[in-house]
Amino acid sequence: MDPEAFLDLANQVIKLKMYPYFDIAHSILCALAVREDLGSGAQSFSRKHPLSCWLSTMLVIFAGGMVANGLLGEPILAPLKNTPQLVIGTICWYLVFYTPFDVGYKVAKFLPVKVVASAMKEIYRAKKVYDGVSHAAKLYPNAYVIMIIVGTLKGNGAGFSKLLERLIRGAWTPTAMETMQPSFYTKASLVASVIFVLDKKTDLISAPHALVYFGIVIFFVYFKLSSILLGIHDPFVPFENLFSGTIGRVLESTTCA
Repeated sequence: MDPEAFLDLANQVIKLKMYPYFDIAHSILCALAVREDLGSGAQSFSRKHPLSCWLSTMLVIFAGGMVANGLLGEPILAPLKNTPQLVIGTICWYLVFYTPFDVGYKVAKFLPVKVVASAMKEIYRAKKVYDGVSHAAKLYPNAYVIMIIVGTLKGNGAGFSKLLERLIRGAWTPTAMETMQPSFYTKASLVASVIFVLDKKTDLISAPHALVYFGIVIFFVYFKLSSILLGIHDPFVPFENLFSGTIGRVLESTTCA
């Protein structure tokens, strides 16, 4: 592809509006995640405890903003003031849990639909990570660690709120801590946050900002689709095993010495 055309495409991606289509994709997949987490008793639970089901789904949808706001000393419920997104989330929740003959759930699970929605959600994730880094940079211009933390939380807030989300549904799973077993989405959001901070605050990255952003989008979308279509769930694992093995050998040699 011609470099100018590629840069123009990158500029178009960075200007994409998230409302309403990307919000819809995000909300559908969040509702789908809640339903699958409930397992075989999802239909029964959703009919016996609709409020609990709705609250846990809304928490997953808005988790990134709520968790980040809590750490930044801002109103935790502020993301819920976005009424159009709240309405979209509620409609998607209803479609996934309550449509006749379970049509909504079956359509959301249909592979072509899931692939498209997942790709859109990863574009949405990249936007959230960037917005998180930018927001933290305005509040704490020189606090790189805070920018990275907020960007990571914005990118995968649902992972960090899973304990509370399950507790709302009456399930206590204290081992479901994202800090103990980080998912790929947390690791990817962390890497993206570091890259955005380096791009925004240093001269280490000389590429145009639009290309950096587009590269993150491609990274997210590629590995999400690889997970769905090829079963590659966490490409970071080999590097983690190599690192932990190296550290282990160093510690052993130090101890023996």
